[in-house]
Amino acid sequence: MHAIPVWAQAGFWGLVAGAALILGAGVGYYLKVPQRLIAAIMAFGSGVLISALSFELIAEAYDKGGFGSMAAGFLGGAAVYTAARALAVLSRQGAKHRKRSGGQQPSEEEDSGSGLAIAVGALLDGIPESIVIGLSMLGGGAVSTVAVGAIFLSNVPEGLSSAAGMKKAGRSAVYVFGIWGGIAVISGIAALLGYTVFQQFSPQVVAATTAVAAGAILAMLVDTMIPEAFEAAHDFAGLITVAGFLAAFALSKLGA
Repeated sequence: MHAIPVWAQAGFWGLVAGAALILGAGVGYYLKVPQRLIAAIMAFGSGVLISALSFELIAEAYDKGGFGSMAAGFLGGAAVYTAARALAVLSRQGAKHRKRSGGQQPSEEEDSGSGLAIAVGALLDGIPESIVIGLSMLGGGAVSTVAVGAIFLSNVPEGLSSAAGMKKAGRSAVYVFGIWGGIAVISGIAALLGYTVFQQFSPQVVAATTAVAAGAILAMLVDTMIPEAFEAAHDFAGLITVAGFLAAFALSKLGA
């Protein structure tokens, strides 16, 4: 892909990672996947993302910007995500259950506007991950395969669980795949912007931004993915999460 502009490559890899949401949604919507299996996949995806946060994002933010920039960004990202999620329009209208595969998601009849709230909530989840992909290409112009792989692997269970829950809530295939298709496209745009917007910024700013995204992702994991994993696979959720963590760690060492 050397002949392709780096900004276009960033958008492409963001789109690839986002497309995993569509893949997962297809499985969750059209196949009857046992809820315990969905929970296990969600636990594995959580472990993958936690590993990527630890060994890719936070470590890189610390190396480039020092502890101050890293810590401020990490806490700031979690705070911004938490504040956005706590907005009444999201919490009241069902977005807090957007990744749940059981009967927690309300239908439009039960809670008017919940579908839009779920879409906005899912968008808040996807943007920080995609920006990280663009940021990883600053400097050398090569994408972090670990970041893309980790986000892809975690997006599959996110799409699967959410789509299964949306179907149970009575939402149509057009609605479900419209949501995830749109978010996949926006993921590509966010990765592109992550590369182009931050090219001229100092390493400290890039480090802080990377840490902001990492903080938002970790807050999202605790708020949405881990509860779904523990709901039905509580006996083995911890073990499966550790397996996901180890898989991503191995991927990072193979790519080193």
